[in-house]
Amino acid sequence: MKRRNFLYLSGIGAASAMLPGVPVWGNPIHPDELLSPVDVALKKQLADVALNAARSKGATYTDVRIGRYLNQYVVTREEKVQNIVNTESYGMGIRVIANGSWGFAATDKLDKDSIAQAAALAVSIAKENSRLLTEPVRLAPQKGYGEVSWKAPIEKNAFEVPIKEKVDLLLSVNDAAMKGGADYINSILFLVNEQKYFASTDGSYIDQDIHRIWPTFTVTKIDQKTSKFETRDSLSAPTGMGYEYLLPRPQDRISGGMTPLYKNRYDMLEDAKSAVKQVQEKIVAKSVEPGKYDLVLDPSHLWLTIHESVGHPSELDRVLGYEANYAGTSFLTLDKWESKKFNFGSKLVNIVADKTQVGSLGAVGYDDEGVKTKKWDIIKDGILVNYQAIRDQAHIIGLNESQGCCYADNWSSVQFQRMANISLQPGKEKKSIDDLIRGVKKGIYIIGNGSFSIDQQRYNFQFGGQLYYEIRDGKIAGMLKDVAYQSNTQEFWNACSAIADESDYRLGGSFFDGKGQPGQVSSVSHGSSTARFDGVNVINTARKIG
Repeated sequence: MKRRNFLYLSGIGAASAMLPGVPVWGNPIHPDELLSPVDVALKKQLADVALNAARSKGATYTDVRIGRYLNQYVVTREEKVQNIVNTESYGMGIRVIANGSWGFAATDKLDKDSIAQAAALAVSIAKENSRLLTEPVRLAPQKGYGEVSWKAPIEKNAFEVPIKEKVDLLLSVNDAAMKGGADYINSILFLVNEQKYFASTDGSYIDQDIHRIWPTFTVTKIDQKTSKFETRDSLSAPTGMGYEYLLPRPQDRISGGMTPLYKNRYDMLEDAKSAVKQVQEKIVAKSVEPGKYDLVLDPSHLWLTIHESVGHPSELDRVLGYEANYAGTSFLTLDKWESKKFNFGSKLVNIVADKTQVGSLGAVGYDDEGVKTKKWDIIKDGILVNYQAIRDQAHIIGLNESQGCCYADNWSSVQFQRMANISLQPGKEKKSIDDLIRGVKKGIYIIGNGSFSIDQQRYNFQFGGQLYYEIRDGKIAGMLKDVAYQSNTQEFWNACSAIADESDYRLGGSFFDGKGQPGQVSSVSHGSSTARFDGVNVINTARKIG
């Protein structure tokens, strides 16, 4: 494999602790070149070279991924542009089975001789690996699709929007925050375009065009009397959309809550203005009294709890102990699934995996094994009913086909099981955010994600947020601070007593979810409506223990 070049965004400032070092791999590229695609016919010719070379060396199965990965990051602070990064990473990864074992090699030299050499190396590696086999690889059957394509259904390609327009947006956000009373603000726009071509000996030639966008900022306010400071991060969600995500429409506005809310859109300027007011409120907010509270959790917060307590533990490689990096294994062992009655949560809890969800970070037409993506249940009426599995895992849980959740973050990385979009389904009864708050006598309404910790089996955890509002007798009674809640996964999801309806359903997600060794990142969304959880233990994070 070619060693990746990691470029780190620098000079973002102390206010951007949320982004301590964002990996950007690839070589610098002129912005104009970001819009020049590679000819599909050429990619097919190159893929066939690899398929034929691997077969001639003894591979019984081969898949080829030709990837062109484009990144654009625009970084600002107050009135200055700090960095504009444009990169391209382009090459081919070749995965084979030979003598019943996996082998993988990659190259960024896309001439016929170099591709043939990489294919031969992959086969050689597989044969060496086979010396350690106790059981040969068993792939779930997969039909070939012939020549097909899939494009993210975006309305406006963000890479086509002039840099000046993007810079003007970020600087206007910064200006509004500073005029509103912020002491510091940094704002960033992340853009990703994955142009991926997959071919395999199953007979598939799949061309895909995937887009992601993430606008984000951090506002900081200093208390002049105490020199202490508070921050508020943006409440945006990274999303699998085009630039239209930053163009909210009146019909997308959601009523209720304490922040400007839009369904599938985001008003960065309006959010920044709200952030300044709220960060000032945080400075003088009352510190929470520890105890049991009913929690009303906004989707901008709940997505991370779903990610850590449901998404990761339902990954089959973690369940089997094959994977333990970046988060450990899983308490959702096979015996719990086999019992068909393991009580994961209350009967209101229905959680699905979905690689087809429009606008989500994980939405693709086909995964990196050439499997057409789908939607399936993980938790049904509170009961564990399934996991997330790929082609060489499917037989372990009695599946006849992969669930289509295999992914590699670059052409130079080997694909493996990654999290699908994992989402809590909306409530079936008509309920708004305000309805959920009205039903609470003593509680806390939490917005935005913050720091968290969770144990190595994804069971015992603690989560914080961005904004906390005290609920007293069904009404918002003011802002709180120093809040975190503690629970275990099963106890927490069984405490779910109400979920708002579909009109409040929104996506959150992670742009850089880490897993594996060597490490890879992926982007994944988690949807939900606002939900209520009764009798959850809340601690004060500012108070010392003992």
